[in-house]
Amino acid sequence: MAILVLGIIIFLGMHLVRVVAPGFRAGIIDSRGKGTWMGLYTIVSLVGLCLIIYGFSQARGETGMLYDPPTFLRHIALLLMLVAFIVLAAGFLPAGRIAVALKHPQVLSIKIWALAHLLANGETSSVLLFGSFLAWAVILRISLKRRERAGEKVLPVFKSARNDVLAVVIGLVAFVLFVWKLHELLIGVQPVVL
Repeated sequence: MAILVLGIIIFLGMHLVRVVAPGFRAGIIDSRGKGTWMGLYTIVSLVGLCLIIYGFSQARGETGMLYDPPTFLRHIALLLMLVAFIVLAAGFLPAGRIAVALKHPQVLSIKIWALAHLLANGETSSVLLFGSFLAWAVILRISLKRRERAGEKVLPVFKSARNDVLAVVIGLVAFVLFVWKLHELLIGVQPVVL
């Protein structure tokens, strides 16, 4: 489980640099350029992500259950994941009404994803992983609110309602693909057992 914890610290730590050490980030950008910062950010994040993937696969076989979720929570989690996919798609498209209403759809989709997985999985490793991501997303959302109050432009600006239709279609297609095959191929677990 140590590798999973290390991966979480590296990955989420890198994603919190702007929150906890904005001067460090700004200093690198000022002295070496934004490209250098983005390269460092990408490399460190990928190392953390690889450690999370490897560490989670190892920890799943080593850790016990903290709780055994009832079946109905798995159904709720599945429904939440459909919402998470649509919200995530809305965050990557030019802003429609969904993105404007939710303010930070990508962060919200991570919160929904983490919560859904906490509802459906009671293993120690799962609770650590998804609980960490949920905490990170809450911290990030608080930081974005502060930046917004300070006058920084962090909110999406409405472009077209067509993007809402696209977000729903893309989210539905991605959700179906994940439930049908991709989750099993990428994660090794079939989310719906028929």
